[in-house]
Amino acid sequence: MFEKVLIANRGEIALRIHRACREMGIRTVAVHSTADDNAMHVRLADESVCIGPPPARDSYLNIPAILSAAAITGADAIHPGLGFLAESADFAAMVEEHGFAFIGPSAEHIRLMGDKVTAKRAAVELGIPVVPGSDGRLADVAAAADWAARIGYPVLVKAAGGGGGRGMRVARSAGEIATAVPAAQGEAKAFFGNGEVYLERYLAKPRHIEVQILADGQGGVIHLGERDCSLQRKHQKILEETPSPALNAAERQQLLALATAAIGKLGYKSAGTLEFLYQDGAFFFIEMNTRLQVEHPISEMVSGIDLVREQIRIAAGAPLGYRQDDVKLTGHAIECRVNAENPETFAPSPGCVTSYHVPGGLGVRVDSALYQGYIVPPHYDSLVAKLIVHGASRNECLMRLRRALEEYVIAGIETTIPLHQRLVAAPDFVNGDYDIHWLERFLARA
Repeated sequence: MFEKVLIANRGEIALRIHRACREMGIRTVAVHSTADDNAMHVRLADESVCIGPPPARDSYLNIPAILSAAAITGADAIHPGLGFLAESADFAAMVEEHGFAFIGPSAEHIRLMGDKVTAKRAAVELGIPVVPGSDGRLADVAAAADWAARIGYPVLVKAAGGGGGRGMRVARSAGEIATAVPAAQGEAKAFFGNGEVYLERYLAKPRHIEVQILADGQGGVIHLGERDCSLQRKHQKILEETPSPALNAAERQQLLALATAAIGKLGYKSAGTLEFLYQDGAFFFIEMNTRLQVEHPISEMVSGIDLVREQIRIAAGAPLGYRQDDVKLTGHAIECRVNAENPETFAPSPGCVTSYHVPGGLGVRVDSALYQGYIVPPHYDSLVAKLIVHGASRNECLMRLRRALEEYVIAGIETTIPLHQRLVAAPDFVNGDYDIHWLERFLARA
């Protein structure tokens, strides 16, 4: 097992990884920008190294600085967390080339699944149904128009690389395709350095369903059930739950069997998530995330399995500690992403946390690096906390979540807690009757 792990990330996920390491008797190294000198993971880590100024490109994306920090501190392995370099095949390869273990999948699998065009091709080869779309990248607007005519409008123009809803545009007619393609290309180039796009059929009322996988690269593959991530704003997930209220037992069994069989054929190693759109009883693969997901805690709550711990064990060469028969999924879990944003305009709200109180009680978990007096910097993603609640049933989980949201106090900055209070009281959500476009309609009515 590793003796020392460098955590190449920040915020709540860095703290999450630190905690898992310490519970395994592993020492930690925190790397940080000058904006994060007083971050909680920096305070708690065994060692810390400042790797640059606030801009992410000069610090958390600074690969030479991260590798140098690992070398001078004598780290055995590097955990990339999520975001930043977590899905960089080049980073994974460089980590291994410099003699450190990369806590994640192989560079080959990251590269394969990091490009959505090649990922869809791989999915087809693995026997997974995909959303009808263009056969590869689009050369120009004329090619896009030709494919759109074959697929049928409306269509979705999507970035070939990257994610998080960036580089995506809906075109409902031939007139709109002419503006949607360059707009998606420009945004994709700005955010991912890759302006290539492709087309998919635009589904009117799909659910976003994903399957959490763990695989050891030695033949061991398990799933931890599915998550419903359909509550999204501008393709950004806001709230997730497991199991999905949209699936019946037969559909669930079909999906989970499909996902685990595919991962077994792929020879994948580490945690990963296969993401699907679900509509009218059919599932369509859209992408695979070759990393830990923001919403991983709800899978941990229903399974009792520590995903970060398993990631570390697998990276150290250990086989999975579980067979599928050992995995008992119980109850229902929901996660609310709490962002430092105005709950109505969604404008960022960095600043000093003047008061902080987390909810407690049975089945309540908060993943956050906040504390009273902490200054939320303006340079990074606005996610500052995750409120995760577990109950024996979905109704019990909802009641517990409402109570927990009432108790949660974050003063000094604006947060999206009031939005979550509205969401969990909305009749459609209470009834489980929502799709990936529901939240946009809900907000437009407010």
